[in-house]
Amino acid sequence: MKQGSILIADDEELIRRVLADTLSEEGYTVETVDSGAKAWACLQEGSSAQPFDLAFFDIRMPEPSGLDLLLRAQDAQLSTHIVIMTGQTTMANAVEAMKRGAFDYLTKPFDLEEVKALAARALEAHRLRTDSAPPLAAPGQQGQIVGHGPAMQALYKTIGRVVKSDATILIQGESGTGKELIARILHHYSSRWRAPFVGVNCSAIPAELLESEFFGHERGAFTGAVERRIGKFEQAAKGTLFLDEIGDMPLALQAKLLRVLQEREFTRVGGRELIKTEVRVIAATNQDLALAVKEQRFREDLYFRLRVIPLALPPLRQRREDIPELVSYFIEKVNREMDTSVSGISADAMALLVQYPWPGNVRELENTILRAAVLAPGRMLTVADLSLAAAEPVLPENLVELSFEEVVRRKLRAYFQHTSVLEPCDLYDIVISQVEKPLIELTLEYTAGNQLKAAELLGINRNTLRKKITDLRIDMKKGDGEQGTGNRH
Repeated sequence: MKQGSILIADDEELIRRVLADTLSEEGYTVETVDSGAKAWACLQEGSSAQPFDLAFFDIRMPEPSGLDLLLRAQDAQLSTHIVIMTGQTTMANAVEAMKRGAFDYLTKPFDLEEVKALAARALEAHRLRTDSAPPLAAPGQQGQIVGHGPAMQALYKTIGRVVKSDATILIQGESGTGKELIARILHHYSSRWRAPFVGVNCSAIPAELLESEFFGHERGAFTGAVERRIGKFEQAAKGTLFLDEIGDMPLALQAKLLRVLQEREFTRVGGRELIKTEVRVIAATNQDLALAVKEQRFREDLYFRLRVIPLALPPLRQRREDIPELVSYFIEKVNREMDTSVSGISADAMALLVQYPWPGNVRELENTILRAAVLAPGRMLTVADLSLAAAEPVLPENLVELSFEEVVRRKLRAYFQHTSVLEPCDLYDIVISQVEKPLIELTLEYTAGNQLKAAELLGINRNTLRKKITDLRIDMKKGDGEQGTGNRH
């Protein structure tokens, strides 16, 4: 029998019962309550006079909410690991839960096998746990980032974890993936949110002026320096300095930047005064810095100093499931900002957007929607309005003659050939999800929408199938899934 006490708080009886039965069968001691107030009382009392090892809290239930309970537990320095459960997979929920100190969060409907694995991981971590830092103050409104696919959910969790730290972060990703947006969100959710966020594009400033741009200069330091100028490090005092396109920084300046990061002090160009700096540095690049180090275009010591916490942004082609949501967001945005009146997009046009390779990533998608909305003769965007060539096929026409393994191999080879930044990005999960979606869609089509039969044919349980339908954003036609689905929650 497994050791560990677990508290479950949710105002839905079915959720409580299913979780309790599942975890009790695993050998855990389980207690359930239907409100935040009862959950808080249980947390304070503990289980058999001992603190609960793990708790599952619904994000929305009679007060206090799951997030409020999380803060209370942090303030009281309770050792219980807390998992937040939510039916809304938004960035705000994910980041806020992780930022407030949640061990993890689950999205409803959830896979019971995932629950078991999470409980085992949390209880093991509880045995090794050290006291965590107190939660940060909530900074207000969240940034605008869109997407609910697996790649973005992983990104949200990482953001929630790293905002508590002042460690230097290196964001790597292709052009147009939103590196500056992520940097602003990291600043926004950090304890430095009241201080300035200052950005420098290292590729847009002439090399001879970069040092002055970073550190400032004294009057008369060089021709044209008619007055003292404050540099970006001083402008970002106690805030965040964002160094975009760091891979384009000259080697001579890389050495000076390394010293500032290590010593936390610098002098202005032409000056003698030693100035202390207290900024959080976030760097970003669309280059493969590891390759740049090998080619001696980038200092190895600076690379490791910047890459304390690496963050890889997935290109849009690796999160196609988010494209419909992005399209809706950009249509609403252009209607608001450009006074257009686009009401929607045709199915053929959306299919083209989903299939298109998007070498310019999210930025290219936004510009495509903006151009189409402004120039379209009607209120409904069509394929003709998008000005995009049909996505070129990666596979030969004699597809039927290829084995499934060869199809996957050719798709992956094409991906590696067209990807410049190869960093950890959950490629395994991304590929599996892209195989799962058509598999489940075609199986449901074969079973006429009967989820019970589809689950049996796939060899998975019905709850797992329902969760995958939600996670993969599979569009069920009206009436689909009503057969053999049982009670819903």
